[in-house]
Amino acid sequence: MELVDQLRLTIPEEIRSADDVLSQKDQILNTAQSDARRTKSMAEDELRERLNSNELVTQAEARAAETVRDAEERITRMLQQSEAEALSRKTEADAYALRSLRAMEVELSKLSGSVRKGIEVLAEQTSSNMNARRYAEEEEAAAGMLR
Repeated sequence: MELVDQLRLTIPEEIRSADDVLSQKDQILNTAQSDARRTKSMAEDELRERLNSNELVTQAEARAAETVRDAEERITRMLQQSEAEALSRKTEADAYALRSLRAMEVELSKLSGSVRKGIEVLAEQTSSNMNARRYAEEEEAAAGMLR
């Protein structure tokens, strides 16, 4: 009986100890759950910050790409405008050169006509002078034969 009495006295103490252990277990679990929620919340906050940061990077990259596209479009327009202006200036220069060449052709034609007339006059005079000289030479030769 003594053993039973002793067990009766010891058991409530062990039950209290078990209750204390269970109570501590609940505290430990509550603390662990609280720590887990806090850690999860911090991780979620960090994730949101990183996603926001990633969004900022994505937005910055999109803006940069748009800026590059705009610059390329402006360059293309400027090149097209420059090419159009160059073609226009070339066309104007070609037209000026054509007008100048036609005017020079007219002047050269006039000069050619004047040169041709001068040649004809000189040729006629030369021919006349040569014919007169030959005639005189032939007369002299004929007179020399008669003598």
